[in-house]
Amino acid sequence: MAMTIRLSDELDEKLERLATALGVSKQQAVIHAIELSDAKAIREQQLDAARAFVLEHDAELMEKLADA
Repeated sequence: MAMTIRLSDELDEKLERLATALGVSKQQAVIHAIELSDAKAIREQQLDAARAFVLEHDAELMEKLADA
């Protein structure tokens, strides 16, 4: 799917720096940034689920550790 995005001069400069640092086109840099952002969001969801699991299943242990 084709897409046009409008960036401020500041964001365009940042995108240019990112593309240069990665050695890719600005389009590929945008794709890379989206993929990284998505991976980060998924990882945060996984960590939140793991924390909730530990707090729920090990609540008694967590209380003992807090009192120690």
